[in-house]
Amino acid sequence: MVYAIKKQKETTAALLRRFSKNVQQSGLLLEARKGRFYSKKANHRARKASALRKLERKKERERLQKLGKLPQKEIRPHFR
Repeated sequence: MVYAIKKQKETTAALLRRFSKNVQQSGLLLEARKGRFYSKKANHRARKASALRKLERKKERERLQKLGKLPQKEIRPHFR
């Protein structure tokens, strides 16, 4: 844990600046930012079920495109 104790005749701004510097050097902020959007991995069974659902949707979409019930996928030119 990072902390800063106010020294004699130290302004609040200087104390805050010193504290901020200590937080930056400790790397606490980076660790907190890394974990911000962390989500636990789904278990094997859930991943497998999700992959199967995705395959089924893909096959159904291709089938409907072949029947002409869905518009064909447009291939857009790629410019750089």
